[in-house]
Amino acid sequence: MAITAAVVNSYKKEALEGVHLAADVYKIALYVSGATLSKATTVYSGTNEVANGLGYTTGGLTLVGFTTALDTDTAYIDWSTDPVWAAATITARGALIYNSSRSNKAVAVLEFGGVDIISTNAAFTIALPAPAAATALIRMA
Repeated sequence: MAITAAVVNSYKKEALEGVHLAADVYKIALYVSGATLSKATTVYSGTNEVANGLGYTTGGLTLVGFTTALDTDTAYIDWSTDPVWAAATITARGALIYNSSRSNKAVAVLEFGGVDIISTNAAFTIALPAPAAATALIRMA
């Protein structure tokens, strides 16, 4: 089992087909080390998601502040607020961004450097990368 960071292949195709819209609701769910997530992931699944409770709700958090921009010849998506689970006890190895407005279609897999990230009754924060051509999480060149 492995978590491999990627903008998933199905999202790339669906973006060109106009499936994913700025007005849609995008969420981020956390996963434990036993999860299998990669560019082949197509939809959100609760399998090997962090357990419900202790500050985490299965299905994850809604991402806030969807924007798009163009930096030279690269278009990208950004969310203005980093997702934070406050006062949570969580152990996670990766995450999945998915579109809950479109049958929970997968968008991108995040991998936390091959190690578990742990919070014990503290904030669990995912710092999304800076919104720019070279750094944005989801970009098209």
